[in-house]
Amino acid sequence: MESDKFTVEIADWERDRATLRSIREAVFVKEQNVPTELEWDGIDADCVHVIAYAPDRSAVGTGRLLSDGHIGRLAVLAPWRGRGAGSSLLLKLIALAQASGMQSIALNAQTHALAFYERLGFVAEGEDFDDAGIPHRHMQLKRSGG
Repeated sequence: MESDKFTVEIADWERDRATLRSIREAVFVKEQNVPTELEWDGIDADCVHVIAYAPDRSAVGTGRLLSDGHIGRLAVLAPWRGRGAGSSLLLKLIALAQASGMQSIALNAQTHALAFYERLGFVAEGEDFDDAGIPHRHMQLKRSGG
């Protein structure tokens, strides 16, 4: 398959909670061994969530945007990685942040994924730090035009 076409839609936490949780459980809790109590931080109801759907309408990824412009919990199911779902999710979250007038868009990237975020305009800042046993680095979206 040359390229998958993903549809990214705004999710409703109450309606789509089971789908969002299942993706994050698979990626963060099971695959990356993030402790359940760290993954479920109690702020999901206050975030804007997005879901990436494959052409067959199966949910393959998710991410969230906090009210302060912080993007987090970007997760794509393993069989769908490297096919554009992550980029589609991130671009949608950036667009939502910009449409809301957020002046600053940031995220904490797992260090193995720095290049992915850099390709979409994020710049790494500061030193690596540990989050749930995984090395991360803070990243800020570089503003175009100054």
